[in-house]
Amino acid sequence: MLPKVGTTHPPSLNAVPQSSITMGFQLEKVVPWGRSLDEYIGMFDLTLDNQTLKTLDCAGGPASFNAQMTERGYSVTSCDPIYQFTAEEIASRIEETRPLISQGVRDNSDNYVWQTIQSVDRLIKIRMEAMQEFLQDFSVGVKQTRYICAKLPNLPFNNSAFDLGLCSHFLFAYSDHFSEKFHRESVRELCRVAKEVRIFPLLKISGELSPWLSPVIQELEMKGYQVGIKRVHYEFQKGGNKMLWIRRS
Repeated sequence: MLPKVGTTHPPSLNAVPQSSITMGFQLEKVVPWGRSLDEYIGMFDLTLDNQTLKTLDCAGGPASFNAQMTERGYSVTSCDPIYQFTAEEIASRIEETRPLISQGVRDNSDNYVWQTIQSVDRLIKIRMEAMQEFLQDFSVGVKQTRYICAKLPNLPFNNSAFDLGLCSHFLFAYSDHFSEKFHRESVRELCRVAKEVRIFPLLKISGELSPWLSPVIQELEMKGYQVGIKRVHYEFQKGGNKMLWIRRS
């Protein structure tokens, strides 16, 4: 699951620090939206060739990645504050937000690449199937400690607990909501608990490159990490086809 990746560095950016959101975590404020194993493979350039590796899916939400990987014999732990709620509560929130997501994508369809996923209806079907698989697995997964209620920048895992740490559509995507300091601390924390870290995408939700990307890379390189940007085959958000990868020297 750790293919070789090439290194290219992003253009220099001027980061403007912004205040992070600090509020109680409430399910009614959350827009739960999960992705499938196939999407994870594309986003993170994964190869399923080593079942002994331990993987962390950080900010995993209602993705089916954990369920599908576990079914295939892999070791995956997912963490997200949404896991404090029951499967029934999460399912109810998914149903409430589905029409909002659907309409939002329709209204902004020009911002997406309609190739692998050909239509909004097809997108909703794929995502709902993934989230349904998550919901069916969630209660059992909680008992097996595969789903952990935790959030960045403080994770309840030992140093180097995982071979690979993944973070999809949270860091960098929400740069308008979470500060440079939050991103630095979160990436450092992921690097503490995982020997290799991959983050996707590098764009904000609005489509611009995150201003926090360059300072995060600079700090990691100063600390001696191997850092690079890898173009991947997955692209749904226009221009969102690159991941950041980080390895210990």
